[in-house]
Amino acid sequence: MAMKSNTTVLIKLLLLQYLSLFFVAQGFDFFYFVQQWPGSYCDTDQSCCYPTTGKPASDFGIHGLWPNNNDGSYPSNCDPSNPFDQSKISDLVSRMQQNWPTLACPSNSGTTFWSHEWDKHGTCSESILDQHSYFKSALDLKENLDLLQILQSAGIQPDGGSYSLSSIKNAIKSAIGSTPWIECNTDNSGNSQLYQIYICVDTSGSNIIECPVTPTGKCSSNIQFPSF
Repeated sequence: MAMKSNTTVLIKLLLLQYLSLFFVAQGFDFFYFVQQWPGSYCDTDQSCCYPTTGKPASDFGIHGLWPNNNDGSYPSNCDPSNPFDQSKISDLVSRMQQNWPTLACPSNSGTTFWSHEWDKHGTCSESILDQHSYFKSALDLKENLDLLQILQSAGIQPDGGSYSLSSIKNAIKSAIGSTPWIECNTDNSGNSQLYQIYICVDTSGSNIIECPVTPTGKCSSNIQFPSF
């Protein structure tokens, strides 16, 4: 009886090991690098809470670096055995707080947000990027993609005004050489507003590419760019 029990335990352990390897080995074709406008995040029915470090800058903030496949599918939560560990990115925390702030309620330091992004998305890229490389890649992309400056140079300001969706896309494409995908949300009055901007990046996490596929959903032809 004891031998049978031991055999069952061994089989379960081998199965868990196999599943772990399977999840980690899942591949992907490119990343979505997603930045969000805090004014649009906050200007909804759900509202927002500033992080414990204070109100973020009036700038686009990182939402995430998301592995994706050319057919539109995406892997997620690929390695439960490698959870977020802030000690591995201790040298990046100040940059994270500035460029990857949380706006979720209740107010917090951002650790919950970063943990979610690593556990859901980052673990699916760990065959290429470890935890430190994953977050540093996103921060470096943000540093090299000054979306607010790009839009302002084209006369598109976060002033609550309405701008054509095509003018926003064209301004970004002219600056980076790749077509962005724009996600909108709705403010308290039902107006469509600029919420998130998706840029496609190759599997190294560093080179901008033309998007092989874009998410579903659409914006109005004219959208608001709220202040923050």
